[in-house]
Amino acid sequence: MSTEQFNVQNVKCAGCVKAIVDGLSALPQVDQVTVTIEDACVTVQGEGINRQLLSGKLAALGYPEAGSG
Repeated sequence: MSTEQFNVQNVKCAGCVKAIVDGLSALPQVDQVTVTIEDACVTVQGEGINRQLLSGKLAALGYPEAGSG
């Protein structure tokens, strides 16, 4: 199982967490998504996950990686 971590922008509440978890969990190969509001960290676990795809999905959901714009 692979693990990818992202420091993202705009994570402020439980609604943000739900949007991220629901959005990323819908992707193939994603087994588990964990979001920590305090440090705006998203951890994704799965087999054959693609970091670029995940980063793009996070940005599309409104949570781009910190420092990416």
